[in-house]
Amino acid sequence: MANDDAAVLASVGSRLRALRRQNGSTLSRLAESTGISVSTLSRLESGERKPTLELLLPLARAYQVPLDELVGAPPVGDPRVRLKPISRWDSTIVPLTQHPGGLQAYKMIISVERCDPEPRTHEGYEWLYVLNGRLRLVLAEHDLVLRAGEAAEFDTRLPHWFGSTGEAPVEILSLFGTQGERMHVRAKPRGAQETPAEPSQGRTAAFRA
Repeated sequence: MANDDAAVLASVGSRLRALRRQNGSTLSRLAESTGISVSTLSRLESGERKPTLELLLPLARAYQVPLDELVGAPPVGDPRVRLKPISRWDSTIVPLTQHPGGLQAYKMIISVERCDPEPRTHEGYEWLYVLNGRLRLVLAEHDLVLRAGEAAEFDTRLPHWFGSTGEAPVEILSLFGTQGERMHVRAKPRGAQETPAEPSQGRTAAFRA
């Protein structure tokens, strides 16, 4: 445990230097905003000065980052995911996974304004599950409406778009894999030649390029 603490403290200097350069600041400007002398800041970054709470708190405020991020402290067993909503494409997107690569999970609240289809293509595979409301999914020649409890999965190399039906917002879960990872739940639409309609309750529709 002592070795772990020492390793954390030893990495603080390089983190402070990287943050300062990332913010385009100088030691002089940082000294003015924190009240810490230039020589002390320089020794902190070089590892010659041991970081203390009295020094790190004003630096965390100056960089506008949490103290644990500044220190780079290891996880302490808290399983909770810190959710940070993102506003994009007339939607509120909440990433549910924390690590890059592989499958990524999102919760999305799509506003009623997102109702004009703009199909696009890209590498990957996506699975959608409707939590609340009605989701319109345009996929190649298909134009579907999914209700709460229904799901769809598809190859994103197909032209696709999803959004509101224009009646009310819709809340969904999305699983996306950039390398084409597929989910385990899959079922073909009823009838190969059948004109797509609104899927029945609880069904998953799968589409492939």
